[in-house]
Amino acid sequence: MYIAILGRQPEISLAELQCLYGHQKVQRHSKQSAVIDWPDFDFERLGGSQKAGRIVLQLASADWSTLSTKITQFYLSKWHTIDHKQTLGISAYDSTLRPDQLQKLGVSIKQKLKSIGVSVRLVPNKDTALNTATSHHNKLGLSANRTEILIVRGFNGRIIVAESIGAQNITALAARDQARPHTDAFVGMLPPKLARIMVNCAVGQNHHQNQAVLDPFCGTGVVLQEALLLGYDAFGTDLSDKMVDYSKKNLQWLEQRFKIDQARRYAVAQADATDYQWSDRPTAVASETYLGQPFSAPPSPAKLREVTGNCNHIISKFLSNLGSQIAANTPLCIAVPAWRSTTGSWTHLPLIGQLDSLGYDKKYDETLLYNRENQVVGREILILIKK
Repeated sequence: MYIAILGRQPEISLAELQCLYGHQKVQRHSKQSAVIDWPDFDFERLGGSQKAGRIVLQLASADWSTLSTKITQFYLSKWHTIDHKQTLGISAYDSTLRPDQLQKLGVSIKQKLKSIGVSVRLVPNKDTALNTATSHHNKLGLSANRTEILIVRGFNGRIIVAESIGAQNITALAARDQARPHTDAFVGMLPPKLARIMVNCAVGQNHHQNQAVLDPFCGTGVVLQEALLLGYDAFGTDLSDKMVDYSKKNLQWLEQRFKIDQARRYAVAQADATDYQWSDRPTAVASETYLGQPFSAPPSPAKLREVTGNCNHIISKFLSNLGSQIAANTPLCIAVPAWRSTTGSWTHLPLIGQLDSLGYDKKYDETLLYNRENQVVGREILILIKK
């Protein structure tokens, strides 16, 4: 079994895992973690989790003295015969542990191993958990001689100790985000990790099968990019000729920069998603739809009604058009706008309460909001299935 350390917005990270592996196989362990009971769990395909680890110890509950002793004994037994230098990091989540306690545990393991001739380099703890960048740059979890111990206390006090199998590859994510030849801040910058989450939520438990992913509002091609990297065919349309050109050039760059399965196909065309007839029938749809105009401060009630009505009309029309062309049970993951008020409450699109009449069922009932602090226009993630 595995444990995943969820991302900045853990509900969305959890949804991604549950879509891929099923609700029965993914159980929330703590605010920041979930346990995955899946033999060939693939951490690298995820967009929403910071780290993951293979579970090596579980305790119903334990004080720090007992826990640290068990961890020390486990690694003395495991490493006492190794003939290479070991790099070790330790992180704790959802616990009351302090960085100095984790550092002392690491020093204790290091000294005991040193006394029997095993060399250990300890990654220092400035915080209770090593940040993703530190874990990634130290390549923790990527080989037998680079280990990160993950200590996670659950809601019920149960403690899981896991060995990391890697941290999110922030270098590759940054390259796919900032190094692309064409971006456009005005139309919005969909983060590659969110695009990947959306593709995963759309394809769901059929992720091992060949898929044809459609993005009807493809913008600069981020969803198409992530679909191709995950091994799927990708097809996109956009109302703007400029966005179509940007997508094509970005995907050409992607082919040159990253390993893309040569059997995978992609195509981008100029089209209005509210009335276009797609020639390729998708097996899954993933898209950031029309989010309306950006705001630096909450709009007036009149302006909000205008923008909400406009977005609701366009997206409803798109869903009706799409629904007439896709097969029953086709899955979708779309991002639609939601607006934050001065009090922190959110205004949602009316169509969310009218999905049944549009021909869709919600596949995931929880409200999923992707937003940053002080951001007025957030993304509400809808995971749907065609009726």
